[in-house]
Parts: sequence; C-alpha cells; structure tokens
Amino acid sequence: MILTVTMNPAYDMTYRVEHFERGQAHRVRSVEQRLGGKGINVTRVLNQLGKYARATGFSDHAFAAAAELEMPVDFVHALPWVRRTVVISESDDATATALWEPGARVSNPHAAEQLAVRVTGLLPDIDGLVISGSLPGGIDPSLPAEIARAAIAANVPTLCDIDGDALRLAAQVPGVVLTPNVDELRLLTGVESAGAAEVFEAAQPLIDNGVRAVVATRGSAGIVAVTKAGAWSAALPEPIAGNPTGAGDSATAAVIAGLSDRGTPDWPAILVDAVATSAAAVVIPVAGEIDRALRKRLSPTVLVEQVELPSRQEAS
Repeated sequence: MILTVTMNPAYDMTYRVEHFERGQAHRVRSVEQRLGGKGINVTRVLNQLGKYARATGFSDHAFAAAAELEMPVDFVHALPWVRRTVVISESDDATATALWEPGARVSNPHAAEQLAVRVTGLLPDIDGLVISGSLPGGIDPSLPAEIARAAIAANVPTLCDIDGDALRLAAQVPGVVLTPNVDELRLLTGVESAGAAEVFEAAQPLIDNGVRAVVATRGSAGIVAVTKAGAWSAALPEPIAGNPTGAGDSATAAVIAGLSDRGTPDWPAILVDAVATSAAAVVIPVAGEIDRALRKRLSPTVLVEQVELPSRQEAS
C-alpha cells in the first residue's frame, strides 16, 4: 500500500468555456466538481496505475465522508471547512486558468500530533509515502519533515511535493525524495534552473546533504532527476497541449510507484513512466485522472538522456 498525506484538501471546480476574457461575462458550457488536493489526486492516479493507495491528512467531516465513497481514506477531522479551487478550462485552445483559495485554519492544537501518530501507526503496512500540497493555517511547516523523518527511519520510501518553508525543512531530512518544479527549486536553492545542467547545479548541494533524489518537473520541457548515482533528463519529442493542472501530481504518482518496489531504483525507467503518466493527465480536463491508453502509447517515445555533469573543480 502507498499512503498519501493531504493537509489542505479542496473541492476542485472546473468551469469549461469556449474562450476566457478578463472583464467579460461568460456562458459556462459545463461545470464539474470533485474532491481534490494534491495527495487526493496522487491517490487516484496510483489506483489507476494498479497500486493500492490510501489517503490521509486533514479534512472536515463532510469531505471525509464523500472521499470514503471513492477511495480508502483515514482523515483527521481538524478543518472547520474545506476550500475550493477553481479551474477555467478553455475549449478553443485547451488552456486553463486556476484560482486557489487559501483554506481554513486548523484550530485544534492537537491536530498535528494526531496526524503524525496516525501516519506512524500505518508505517509497518505501507511501501511508500507521499506528502503533497500546501499546509493550512495553524500547522507548523515542520510537520511534513517530522512525518518524513519517521517514515524514512522505518525504511519507507518517502516523497515530498510541497513548497515554501515546508519544502526547505523537508530538504534537511536525509533520504527524502523531493519533487519541486523549477520555480520551487529556485526559491529553495537560489539557483536559476532553465536547463538540465542548471537543475543539477541547483540540486547537487541537496544531494550532498543527504537528500535521496531531486526530481524537478519542468512542464512541457520534461523532468530531470538528480541522485547520488547520476542525473537524467526525460521529455517527449513534442509537448502535448491541454490542462496541466494535474500533470505534476500524476508524475509524483509514477515516481512513488517506481520507488515502492523497494529495489535499487531504475531512474531512467521511472522518468519514462513519470513523463508518460504526466502527459496522459494533460489531455484530461480534470486533475487526478489519466488516459491510460495514451500513457501506454507515449512511453516508448519518451527521450531519456544522462545529464553531463560538471567536474567538482568546475562546479566550485
């Protein structure tokens, strides 16, 4: 089983319009609401990949009850209400505009401890852990790092897809896998990461300090993985247009699925699957779903290259 942790879930609202213009009234062609949050999306994709996954984190009673009808869940009921995220999906050119609500504040002083205890109790039964998304108000940014540290001590592959201070603190946990996008990597390291070599330059100090891997997502440019064993970049020959909202979560699902086998990671193969799975999410208008037939067709086309690493003398 793979466990996902979503501390700030959401109701994902998708409005489909022909073309969106600021300052104009729009006739919405269709509306879809579904349960969301990054870890929820990862859970859905993992189940589509044939990996049994369970979701935990914070929620209110209504969200937890609705989620239980769709997937295995074990939430701490600590939120007074659950936020919404709104995506405006345009039919004419397949672009998307997103609006994220900040979410409710956790007022229960014991909520963080309750979640940490819940995850710790499940560690003997899981093969991988994903901590994804933003934190609600009232939760210390050290909580993801605390949970990750306990999981790694139990020999559970652990991936953090978070940002801000939570990402900075998680990066100090030996053995953790980080999946920042290039903007998050820049804020974490202070290094611009336009190309694969720059991603390596930014990630290498993190690897030297004990991070197991940095898997940097670069949108249509693909993914770069940096580990102690080496660095690789992977991308499609041609990018696929569509809604990128759930692409990163789908890549995260593919990475933790590959790591959950517990053997020596085959990073090029993991990257191939991550790129194909991510692209298979882009063509779906809502997050947390993939086109499995497209994923299968795209996998043989993914281009993987080993990143030429500068010598230590040159890097210094």
